[in-house]
Amino acid sequence: MNEEKYKKKYVFGEDYGTSYYKYGPITLGEKPEMVENRGYFPDKDSIMYRITGVTKDVIVGKEVPLYLEAREDLSSRLVYPMKDGIIPLNDRKAWKVIYELTRYGLEQFRPVDPEFKGFYVVAALSAVAPKYMYEKIFDIHREINEEERLIRAITIISQPLAVAIAHKVPTCIVIESGHGNTQICPISRYPIRNAIIALNRGGGDANTLTSEILKDAGYGDLAKEEAVVTMVKENIGLIPRDLEKAIREAKSDPDRYRVRFRIKNTRIVIDLGSESWTRFLIGEYIFNPNHEIFNSYFKRGMPRPSDVKVGDVLFRGMINLGEAIVESAERCPIELQPYLYKHILLSGGNFQWNAPDEFKPTAVDSVTKIKLLLKENGIEDVNVEMASEPKYSVWRGCIVYGYAVPDRYEWSWERMEGWLKLSE
Repeated sequence: MNEEKYKKKYVFGEDYGTSYYKYGPITLGEKPEMVENRGYFPDKDSIMYRITGVTKDVIVGKEVPLYLEAREDLSSRLVYPMKDGIIPLNDRKAWKVIYELTRYGLEQFRPVDPEFKGFYVVAALSAVAPKYMYEKIFDIHREINEEERLIRAITIISQPLAVAIAHKVPTCIVIESGHGNTQICPISRYPIRNAIIALNRGGGDANTLTSEILKDAGYGDLAKEEAVVTMVKENIGLIPRDLEKAIREAKSDPDRYRVRFRIKNTRIVIDLGSESWTRFLIGEYIFNPNHEIFNSYFKRGMPRPSDVKVGDVLFRGMINLGEAIVESAERCPIELQPYLYKHILLSGGNFQWNAPDEFKPTAVDSVTKIKLLLKENGIEDVNVEMASEPKYSVWRGCIVYGYAVPDRYEWSWERMEGWLKLSE
């Protein structure tokens, strides 16, 4: 089988997102498989675990909910390794979860084919991932391959570059926003690393605010469960065109904006009543946490998105998203900047906000919000687009890249590209 035919069957994409691990071969077509990027470390000394014969050190994939124990144990036993997009070099638990998730994904698609010589794996990491993370990902795949030949070659690309590849836009700004962080990455054939801005803000921060809103409304028990909070956020959160005007509108017409949300397959109904105007705070918080209304939550103990240095990367906390985009673009050559503004691509689950017709023009989508923020910062001639499938665009880019890059290009640490061969 020649290389082209082989790759049409056995290119394999892996997107190590902050919230989800998306994976699968080229034959899946438009959408990958996806499981939460997390692992659960069970209490192996428990009698029940001994009786049921559990031997795994960490549980990953779709079985995780079946092993969860008391709520108070979740924080210590449930590990989200890519929370910031960067895993500390010596965080053994986090790397163990990544190893098990990777093996879980590859084994799920193990083919029964005598011509199978291993997948061409394309893994996508955060644009700010340090070199040691590339080394660790290579080591993990090498170790899996030593146990069972599943990988022919592997390469690693940045998530923003994968988005640009998926949309065939070689010059652009990609804004990739997931659960743990947001990456603003100008691209001119390659990511312009010195212009990348990382924000210590993502869907998880909107979850934190949603949790506070639930507590204030009398749903303190529900506010402790991350999965429930995420569900509530995704179903009630709205992005305001103008926050103050939206709050006034919602307070003056409370019945129209009232939130009544039933959690599927339960008897639980969340009703925010007269406080339903707070749904606009959830969407605004991602784009601009500087509004004075958020100070009341900070004073009561809600953590403020702070500037955090992880390795050599400074993650900015409170910067307005419009300001961050402009700052990123202005780190690039002046003659390049207009071309970057002509193609701004939004990717990641954190940009998938509803803008119901009945709430227009008070509520807007992410594309409109970005345009408004850029206009406030003096940039009007822009083209902002949402990725066709924001949750899957990175994986799609991995597949396109893996198919396009010839086998003869071997990995170069100097250029950080090419195939690292693991088997022939």
